Amino acid sequence: MIRKETVYRIGRIGKPHGVDGEVSFHFDDDVFDRTDAEYLILDVDGILVPFFMDEYRFKNDETALVKFCDITTQDQARQLTGADVYFPREHAEADDGQLSWAQIVGFSVRDAETGKVVGEIHSVDDSTINTLFELVTPEGDDLLIPATDELISDINTEERIIEMNLPEGLLSL
Repeated sequence: MIRKETVYRIGRIGKPHGVDGEVSFHFDDDVFDRTDAEYLILDVDGILVPFFMDEYRFKNDETALVKFCDITTQDQARQLTGADVYFPREHAEADDGQLSWAQIVGFSVRDAETGKVVGEIHSVDDSTINTLFELVTPEGDDLLIPATDELISDINTEERIIEMNLPEGLLSL
């Protein structure tokens, strides 16, 4: 059984493409291409299930058309529509030593000066030139923190903690 903490979300399955079971796959992280993955993990009714890929091709920078093994009809493909797609953390971390924004969702952010956990990364907003970590604090509040190399002092992938040198007053904004 695949545990949720061993994978991270990389996208979502869209509509069927054609009649032979091919589906559109809208992705946030192209790790499946960089690591020559044989399978993707789909959330099917709350259960994480590996689906082996026959082939895929890129439609654009955010969408691929994927043909999974044993999915041979449009009806079978339609049943996958809307499924979240995950990738094993262990395979991604072996990639090139670089973490993608999608990989760090779920990591805790700790203040390097106080050692206190500031919050957990809920998502990363990279839609503007200033990338932001969107955190949920231990109190349940939302918090935005700049995601810059200058502020990040350490990343521990085993403990899933990002240590940051946060400027004084940033947490009280």
